[in-house]
Amino acid sequence: MPIGGRWLRRWIGLFVGVMFVVSSWPVAAQSQTSNNFRFDESTLGAGGLMQSTSTNYMGSSSLSDIGIGSSSSNNYQSSSGSHTSPDPALTFAVLSGSASFGTFTASSTKTATTTFMVSNYTTYGYVVQLYGSTPTHDTHSIDAMSATNTSQVGVEQFGINLVANTSPTSFGANPNNGQFGYGSVMPNYATPDQYRYVNGETIAHATKNSGVTVYTISYVVNVAPLTPGGTYTADQTLIVTGTY
Repeated sequence: MPIGGRWLRRWIGLFVGVMFVVSSWPVAAQSQTSNNFRFDESTLGAGGLMQSTSTNYMGSSSLSDIGIGSSSSNNYQSSSGSHTSPDPALTFAVLSGSASFGTFTASSTKTATTTFMVSNYTTYGYVVQLYGSTPTHDTHSIDAMSATNTSQVGVEQFGINLVANTSPTSFGANPNNGQFGYGSVMPNYATPDQYRYVNGETIAHATKNSGVTVYTISYVVNVAPLTPGGTYTADQTLIVTGTY
């Protein structure tokens, strides 16, 4: 074969080798920026953890996680998904905090509800305590139901629970744990149609790391024929404490 043919084959082989090396180089991209924002960790492919930052804010996002959520047993708990902060966090919010009973009468029970939510992250749970007075007018306060009991018309009573009820009417709701909540009601306040109120008592808790739980407090008020007339008010405070 002519000498020129050998040189041609060698040139082709060298060209293929160079192309292979070039195609194996890593791909690098510059940060995406504007006057107010900068994307530091843009990625190409199925997804991953990315952070978006500016002078005042930072956000983290991810794409295409195969499995997310929480799983647990009696002794262990794990969370799956993209990287998140290891710092403990406890979140609490009153969703509806005003309970109106209308006009009291000795011939019927008055009911009302309020709602609040709690979530906790990387802690061993939380407790919810309720502090405050029963409905009061001047120096007279409606009697608290210090023992768990049913509603009794014509007898002064103020009590609560945190579950769905059918007596004295259908009202209230069981805790809503969504997908990853583990909150629950304490036994004294967890029986339908049974009510109680002890100032400062723990009414709900979680014994492990928990997503959002929405609680509904159900109130009942009964008055006696000789209960003094007037406008009754009560101020109550929820205190949520993380446990570690």
